[in-house]
Amino acid sequence: MTAFHSGACFCGAVEIRAEGTPLEMGYCHCASCRTYSGGPMSGYVLWPQDKVVVSRGAERLGRFNKSGMSERRHCLQCGGHVLTEHPGLGLTDVRPGILRDFAFAPSVHINYAEAVLPVRDGLPKLRDFPPEAGGSGELMPE
Repeated sequence: MTAFHSGACFCGAVEIRAEGTPLEMGYCHCASCRTYSGGPMSGYVLWPQDKVVVSRGAERLGRFNKSGMSERRHCLQCGGHVLTEHPGLGLTDVRPGILRDFAFAPSVHINYAEAVLPVRDGLPKLRDFPPEAGGSGELMPE
């Protein structure tokens, strides 16, 4: 039986549905994610792009692409962040805070070289990205 995970933006106008088990969950410390999220780091949940669909309110879903790599999607009604598409990687990052009844279990920190908030949680801290995503895969100390 395939698990489905659903979520919605802040006002509920945009809903998403993700199928199956995420590929990875973690925290990103890059400046782009920090400024977009408004926090010192940003949680992410990655699925293959074909496993995430907008099930309601697609016409209310805005987009912004600053870097050319990521399509950040938000609700045009409430401004709530919903997901980020990474077409070059074939991945979609669903904002963990919008998922209902979802056990967020991060396994890694990425772009830790840009961290503004040190975290001592025992998880691996990658300097940038894993090699399969074009990074060095280099680990940093906590």
